[in-house]
Amino acid sequence: CLERDYRGSSGEPQQPHDAEEAEKSLSTSEHLKKHLQRSTGKRTHCCSDCEKRFTSSSGIKINQRTHTGEKSYSCGQCGKSFGRSCHLTQHKRIHTGEKSYTCGQCGKREKPYSCGQCGKRFATSSALTLHQRIHTGDKPYSCGQCGKRFSFTTSSILTVHQRRHTGEKPYSCGQCGKSFGQSGELTVHQRTHTGEKPYSCGKCGKSFGQSGHLTQHKRTHTGEKPYSCGQCDKRYSDKRSLIKHQKIHGVVS
Repeated sequence: CLERDYRGSSGEPQQPHDAEEAEKSLSTSEHLKKHLQRSTGKRTHCCSDCEKRFTSSSGIKINQRTHTGEKSYSCGQCGKSFGRSCHLTQHKRIHTGEKSYTCGQCGKREKPYSCGQCGKRFATSSALTLHQRIHTGDKPYSCGQCGKRFSFTTSSILTVHQRRHTGEKPYSCGQCGKSFGQSGELTVHQRTHTGEKPYSCGKCGKSFGQSGHLTQHKRTHTGEKPYSCGQCDKRYSDKRSLIKHQKIHGVVS
């Protein structure tokens, strides 16, 4: 049975009436067990691989991924995978530009990392490092098949590229059997079956299955045209339109 020795974060016994109030707030004995483990710091869950101990089963599950290499959280944009959802959330800011520091009063966010070359700001230091390679031209990863080099901060992007040579497509759709080289591509594809459109426009409410499509759509409201022709300086809101235009000049991408 459970001991009735309630202790605070300092390890000192609490007063009886405090213990009674704590117990009232916990609806089940299982919740009480977890509460007691957090209060006393008792680590009852042990990892069989490294013998590290944890106060909860969720803690040990996260730890075990460091041994198995399991990365169940994938980015829908680039296919990069992570072992923890919080790491995926942080990574996504590279694509969305989402600011990681939010004011609780007004909701304003900031980008604390600034590029010394152009002044562009970023939510994470890793995003800044990736951006700076635009200026330095640093491409530390190369493909052994074609020699193509990459400036990405992780070698996982190179692994995805190499599948173009090998034809490997390890991610299969359970609905139609179609296979993909990236887990993110599979995630996006599966939305054609489910109809899921998780990205919504704040201006008109239109929804999209991919964040990139939402970004492109938003330009119909803002008038932004980030793609310019080097031959005549004509500008476009999406890369596909620019490539189509450049054929007039005889430029083939």
